[in-house]
Amino acid sequence: MPDQRLRKQIHLAAHFPGVNHHTVWTDPDSGSQIDFDSFVHLARTAERGLFDFFFLAEGLRLREHRGRVHDLDVVGRPDTFTVLNALAAVTTRLGLAGTINTTYNEPFELARQFASLDHLSGGRAAWNAVTSSDAFTGENFRRGGYLDHADRYTRAAEVIDATRALWDSWPADTLVVDRERGVFARPVPEIEFRSAQFEIEGQFVLPRGPQGYPVQIQAGDSDEGREFAAAKADVIFSAHGELEDGQQFYRDVKDRLAKYGRQRDELKILPAAGFVLGDTPEQAQDNARRIRRQQVTPQTAIAFLEQIWGRDLSGYDPDGPLPDIDPLDDVNITRGRVRHARDPRAVAEDWRARAVAENLSIRELIIETTARQQFVGTPAQVAAEIDRYVQSDAADGFVLVPHLTPGGLDEFVDRVIPELQSLGSFRTEYTGSTLRDHLGLRHPHQHGTEGVRAS
Repeated sequence: MPDQRLRKQIHLAAHFPGVNHHTVWTDPDSGSQIDFDSFVHLARTAERGLFDFFFLAEGLRLREHRGRVHDLDVVGRPDTFTVLNALAAVTTRLGLAGTINTTYNEPFELARQFASLDHLSGGRAAWNAVTSSDAFTGENFRRGGYLDHADRYTRAAEVIDATRALWDSWPADTLVVDRERGVFARPVPEIEFRSAQFEIEGQFVLPRGPQGYPVQIQAGDSDEGREFAAAKADVIFSAHGELEDGQQFYRDVKDRLAKYGRQRDELKILPAAGFVLGDTPEQAQDNARRIRRQQVTPQTAIAFLEQIWGRDLSGYDPDGPLPDIDPLDDVNITRGRVRHARDPRAVAEDWRARAVAENLSIRELIIETTARQQFVGTPAQVAAEIDRYVQSDAADGFVLVPHLTPGGLDEFVDRVIPELQSLGSFRTEYTGSTLRDHLGLRHPHQHGTEGVRAS
């Protein structure tokens, strides 16, 4: 086996599938999106495959399209912290990452919840911090729709700074327990944090977790989002999956780290990716075509088209040509976290040109334009392609999103992981106990686990 020290090591995460049209919930092999057994199966499979972490998305409102819940949204989303804390009890090394919104949560609550998860899991917590300026989502909260779009990252940065101030309020050896007298020899320090949006005065309730801070994940792709990630994130959940595009994104973000006093290996870039396997290249391609047609049903194809056109297109044949009418301006018939075109007429023009050039129907066009980056081939081919992306600095690894719940990752672990190990690009065992260990990230505080000791 090649020497792993001579190659960049690949980082892999397992995304629990759902909340988007890539999940084939109509497949006979698809299971429940809310039964705990589904979460356990995927998490244990990922840990068996020596993945860095399990990644759980969260939505704060069900998407609607033309006044109804979107065709492929998941009706029923268990609370993120509840699921991750439960998974901490049935796994031993796998990192546990949750998507939690910075717009609708308060720093003290977030600091306590993530510190609890980090303690209960032995240092395996991660926080994918997301923002929202969506008034539709905000209707579920007291501050519904109040936040201007431009203020999203301002609030997010202050939330993260405040949670870190709370975690930092317990330096090493702050609390000394006298077992004989049953008293605390030193008081818990007071904290005072002030920013434009927060005034926190009080005491935090937990010592630092084993990692110092939970691993910080961020997914923004705007220039502001890239700068935010360079300043505060440990991992970027990137949308740049193609090789050249990924290399450009990789260089851009890594080049921003120096201004914040950070090294290039202190931020890992992990694009989302799917995969399709076959015993032969031809079989893999056939499987990929079949799966894409499962993912983009006739109804889903029309719904995607309606998002761009801003009007009811239910009378059009999904297997026919694109509409000859133009999109409506400034009409949004889909609400929730889905993609929207800023210039629908330009998108429609591009789509028409492509449909004519490639002789594509509505459904075929949507299949092509909504495809996620994916690796298709035999297990050896998929392993070699993933390795090529990482060794050529298009990514540090990938967040794999299987199309089936909960068994969609099984074949990858059984057949691709051994190929990656044979290349010398992937671990053969966990060598650390925390998620920061797995990712090769430094601990913010060398003595972060010594907040409590007995005298």
